[in-house]
Amino acid sequence: MAILVTGGLGYIGSHTVVELLNNGFEVVIVDDLSNSERFILDNIKEISGKSPVFYPFDLKRRALLNQVLDAHSIEGCINFAAFKAVGESQEKPVDYYENNLFTLINLLQEFKERNISNFIFSSSCTVYGQADEMPIDENTPMKRPESSYGKTKQMGEEMLMDFANAHQKRVSLLRYFNPIGAHSSAKLGELPIGVPNNLVPYVTQTGAGIREKLSIWGADYPTPDGTAIRDYIYVVDLAKAHVAALKKLLSEKNEMVIDIYNLGTGKGSSVLEVVHAFEKANNVKVPYQICGRRAGDITIAYANADKAERELNWKANTSLEEALRTTWEWQKYLESRKVH
Repeated sequence: MAILVTGGLGYIGSHTVVELLNNGFEVVIVDDLSNSERFILDNIKEISGKSPVFYPFDLKRRALLNQVLDAHSIEGCINFAAFKAVGESQEKPVDYYENNLFTLINLLQEFKERNISNFIFSSSCTVYGQADEMPIDENTPMKRPESSYGKTKQMGEEMLMDFANAHQKRVSLLRYFNPIGAHSSAKLGELPIGVPNNLVPYVTQTGAGIREKLSIWGADYPTPDGTAIRDYIYVVDLAKAHVAALKKLLSEKNEMVIDIYNLGTGKGSSVLEVVHAFEKANNVKVPYQICGRRAGDITIAYANADKAERELNWKANTSLEEALRTTWEWQKYLESRKVH
């Protein structure tokens, strides 16, 4: 049984590919390498002992997608193909709308014409905007997201729900909170191109001396230490949730299913708490400076993931410090390969 994984050499995608292979699935990867590196494919093979099929192209090229689907018997898709940086999306909104939505439209058109079901969408807690109450569960009202990135995720969810209803498909919308960490082998992890947009890789690169100091965007939020609070989930725990969601879709007797799950730890940590936890876990000092707030950021978000535990038998079990320890091991691996 072959599963199409778009963006499968990216951060979350590569970890999910390993979990799929470990669970006996055949995997076909499409990735344009815009935010990943080809050596990740070799590392996936080394970790899992299995070789996914790989196609390096942009999903906006629908004719090439058509050829891939002609060549393989695809039973479902896990779609990670998207730009993902909140701050960057405010600077390049049109790029985000084009990339994140056109690729999804091409996939859904092909799935509709080929009568393929079982579609898992990489969504985000940004679809909730700044929620009024914590923790955030799946019934929390969605507000207009603060960032263009969040808007593309909200639009993507709406497209998929319409797609499922109109064409009797099975879809699962997975709303991640903040993925961090690296594979225990230290051979897969977050690999930002250029200056990192996400907190933890910037913390890691600062600890390694690649960056002079960490910029903390705002210390005047109404939180205990003034910095923004997020729910940081270990990437391997997150990858395992995708496999659980896929198995549920494949076992469904109903023709049309729309599953929605929050994926987080249920605990919020502030930016400064993450910095200090990283320093403690790795005995590394991280110099930082306080800057003004960044456009598109919200104050606080953490999950209620009880539904995923109840329906998928899944729970995030890895501590913040352990996840941050794996991040540092990944950084040391990258330095050994002279990858920055």
